[in-house]
Amino acid sequence: MSTRPDIGDKMPDIAMAGPDGGTIKPSDYRGRKLVIFFYPKDDTPGCTTENKDFTALAEQFGKAGAALLGVSKDSPEKHAKFTAKHDLGVRLASDPPENGLADALGIWGEKSMYGRKYMGMERTTYLVARDGTIDQVWRKVKVKGHAEAVLQAAKQA
Repeated sequence: MSTRPDIGDKMPDIAMAGPDGGTIKPSDYRGRKLVIFFYPKDDTPGCTTENKDFTALAEQFGKAGAALLGVSKDSPEKHAKFTAKHDLGVRLASDPPENGLADALGIWGEKSMYGRKYMGMERTTYLVARDGTIDQVWRKVKVKGHAEAVLQAAKQA
């Protein structure tokens, strides 16, 4: 396994599909802070809560100079339905099925549940500094209270 980019490293600049059919890359946010949170799947309980929590704090993130971007391997169409269903105020990006940003970060890999092995996303959040370097990393995130903790870090960064 390759080494995972960590604090002080440049955030890999890999294009993802945006909700409008365009592409989104971390470098699109240079000059401002970026909170990029990776989650396993749209419309599952933990992922829905996480997206709603970030949406509820979106204005405060904006005041702290930080953009929000949620990422999963779900399709742009699925993201659009998820956003509409839950009235989400966070921009969502679709990571490519292979060789995507999650792969480059080492957070897409084999998982196991009830003895069944499958490929999945490790719930991880990155705070990226204005210059594109990784300022903070939260790995194996527990959803409760997470968005608030990230907001505090964004305010201090």
